[in-house]
Amino acid sequence: MTVKTVGYVARANIDHYLDLLRDHDVPATNRATIIKLLVAEEDKLGHALEQIEFAEDRAAMGRARVDRQRNLRDSFIFGSTERAQADRLLANLEAIQHLLDHFCRSKRDRRNSLAI
Repeated sequence: MTVKTVGYVARANIDHYLDLLRDHDVPATNRATIIKLLVAEEDKLGHALEQIEFAEDRAAMGRARVDRQRNLRDSFIFGSTERAQADRLLANLEAIQHLLDHFCRSKRDRRNSLAI
């Protein structure tokens, strides 16, 4: 496979794994495996500006999801089953966001260390 093809496949896999992680019903063992696969795909991406932009785009979309979910959660009555479900989904999205932010930082740090 060419470098460009590997990058395309890695980005597609990253999007797929992020979609899987957004399902809060994924068992913990499956979630751990998906996270390992996600990290492996992130590692396949180089540190070119294009890859950093991809990482930052996914992180920005994730922050928007977290904000929307937080607003939705806050619209439910405290103690209701809807609020509890919204809380679980928010916690899930925040955990994914933590992974995305780490992905961005690692890409930027690696790029910056190569520039020195």
